[in-house]
Amino acid sequence: MKIEILDTTLRDGEQTSGVSFAASEKLHIARILLGDLNIDRLEVASAKVSEGEFETVKRITRWASSHNYIDRIEVLGFVDGDISLNWVKNAGCQVMNLLCKGSLKHCTYQLRKTPEQHLADIKTVLRNAEEMGITINIYLEDWSNGMLSSPDYVFFLMDNLKDTHIKRFMLPDTLGILNPINTGKFCREMHEKYPNVHFDYHAHNDYDLAVGNVFAAIHTGVISGIHATINGLGERAGNAPLASVIAMLHDQLHIHTNITESSLNKVSRIVESYSGLRIPNNQPVIGDSVFTQCAGIHADGDNKNNLYYNDLLPERFGRAREYALGKTSGKSNIKKNLEAMGIELDEESMKKVTERIIELGDKKEIVTQDDLPYIISDVLHTESADKIRIVNFSLSLTHGLRPTATVRIEIDGTEYEQTVPGDGQYNAFSKALWKIYTQLGKAKPALTDYNVSIPSGGRTDALVQTTIAWNFNGKDFKTRGLDVDQTGAAIKATVRMLNMIENM
Repeated sequence: MKIEILDTTLRDGEQTSGVSFAASEKLHIARILLGDLNIDRLEVASAKVSEGEFETVKRITRWASSHNYIDRIEVLGFVDGDISLNWVKNAGCQVMNLLCKGSLKHCTYQLRKTPEQHLADIKTVLRNAEEMGITINIYLEDWSNGMLSSPDYVFFLMDNLKDTHIKRFMLPDTLGILNPINTGKFCREMHEKYPNVHFDYHAHNDYDLAVGNVFAAIHTGVISGIHATINGLGERAGNAPLASVIAMLHDQLHIHTNITESSLNKVSRIVESYSGLRIPNNQPVIGDSVFTQCAGIHADGDNKNNLYYNDLLPERFGRAREYALGKTSGKSNIKKNLEAMGIELDEESMKKVTERIIELGDKKEIVTQDDLPYIISDVLHTESADKIRIVNFSLSLTHGLRPTATVRIEIDGTEYEQTVPGDGQYNAFSKALWKIYTQLGKAKPALTDYNVSIPSGGRTDALVQTTIAWNFNGKDFKTRGLDVDQTGAAIKATVRMLNMIENM
């Protein structure tokens, strides 16, 4: 059995509060969804939104046409005669997803029409679409409420539309009110009455049941297509997250899809950057920590025939298993990290390093694999591995003037100093630092992300954690700094990065 996947990140996902993609971002997302992820169908916009949206869709369809993807591009349209159809056609698209009312309440109170009147309006759009050569799929909006409170209305529409040229009937749980039990029941009921119809299922996550409901819908064996969004973007609590859906389909239901699993994490990170909404660390498949073992007993089990592995192997998604370092990690986690770095320690040294990591964990400091050489150096009193250190820095912030930083840095025993203004204190610090690097002809990394975790409750004496993501010579990595001051934490993270790239 094979399931079609429709991604609606650029349409339903953009309805997330606070999310608005620029035209270039929408085009880039469309290209990686189709080219890298191999999505079967891509819903890119709603008709009639704006002139800017129209121009964006034209850019997407031009690119899609030149790469033989145009039949995969879909646009949401409305029951408005030929207005949406003309918008879609002029934008260069060949498929329109017609938004109809799937519950009697919506038909009666939103449209203020009888079922017969709404049906007549739908058929007018269908005739126009056939004349214009546009393929129609149909959304039965609020279908879940329709099946709960007005199933006769749902069946009235289906009885009168099943023999038309509609290619797919799409069943949305618009308000996210279903559960796996009634999702399966309603999907089976639709198939029993209309066995020759292609059905899609479109879940929302208001009760955190979207992926479970997708499972139930597919498990019936009657659904041919599933809708999802990257990172679960969407109105209110969002839609079914694509990465979770794909992992569930492949592993739990053994369903084949065309999706390239190894691109899921990459695409999710790009959409995270464009949307401005961070992926939770514990988000299945794509979260930062979901392939990280924290408890030492788990690392010990992995050493003994991979006892704590499941089918969600990180390599499938272009990732790697990690072993956290902290107060719960124990010697097994530390050994795993040391093995990855090619470092061997005797038992006494291992004991001292473990005690120091536990001590740092008690202080809520985050320890990474990259920190281990420095911890070992400190604990065992070996020569410091730091080739670069900040001798001194001064940051000035004056109302009405640009912030300025003076930085004195030591590289291999020689000191260098620069004073540079910037757009912020850390920006000024960075500019001064990179000015020194430019003078020395040294390569510098690209800063790709910057995240600050500030203690809640107004605790000004608590430690702030700044995490900075970098790219250097094609390698992505992160460094962290802890300080009572946000900029001080960022500077510590930066110095840690400078010493890391010296050995790359």
